[in-house]
Amino acid sequence: MVKIFVCTALLLLAAPANAMHISEGILPLPWAVAWFAVVVPFVVFGIRQLLTLAREDLSVKPLVVLTAAVVFIISCISLPVPTAGTCSHLCGTGMAAILLGPWISALIASLALLPQALLFSHGGLSTLGANIFSMGVIGSIAGYLTFKGLRTMGVQLGPAAFFAGLQANWATYLVTSAQLASGTRGDEPFLALLEKIMLAFVPTQLPLGILEGIITAGMALLLYRKRPDILVRMRVVDAGEVKREGKGKTAKDKGRTGKIG
Repeated sequence: MVKIFVCTALLLLAAPANAMHISEGILPLPWAVAWFAVVVPFVVFGIRQLLTLAREDLSVKPLVVLTAAVVFIISCISLPVPTAGTCSHLCGTGMAAILLGPWISALIASLALLPQALLFSHGGLSTLGANIFSMGVIGSIAGYLTFKGLRTMGVQLGPAAFFAGLQANWATYLVTSAQLASGTRGDEPFLALLEKIMLAFVPTQLPLGILEGIITAGMALLLYRKRPDILVRMRVVDAGEVKREGKGKTAKDKGRTGKIG
């Protein structure tokens, strides 16, 4: 009875709320369909990669489920940007991409965004493709490349994860701004409208991007302290690095590494 009451209350509260991500009906139908067509290959490839990794390491599926839950929760926390027809919010795809690679992270974003659109009016079904592309595809790729690039240059885990989360967040909203400008501009020049939308996001997205960087770094460092074996299996850190830091034994089966990228 309590669960039914809570679910009913959430659904009722969601109806008049400012929809986050790109709201239902904001994009014209041709643009909405086009974004669906663009994201399908990424999601399909993410599913194939997940199945491949799961065959090699049974612990991958629980990790994906846990990561999807984290992405779902933190991307539900939003600040409305009424002048842009959307909201600013944390994404979580930076951490997902660090752990599981950008393609599985795109799949995770899809799993997080679909129930938000169906149950909480956060975003919309017609704009789901656009939202997956900006947050799941571009955000994940930006976070992953930033992290890998910084680690290749010798940057420590914490700072590299911070900038990965930051770039994943800001890249998401740069693309969201472009999607809104291209799909809603009418007779107004694209660049002029893009500038207006980006400026509308700055007051909320600037601090939220920094906050996401801090959260991403904190999660990465927490895993490094508590479960370094997960980071080793996912090839986030080297086993030798963990041993040098005195973190003890890694995974019992060191042969199960999981291929990312």
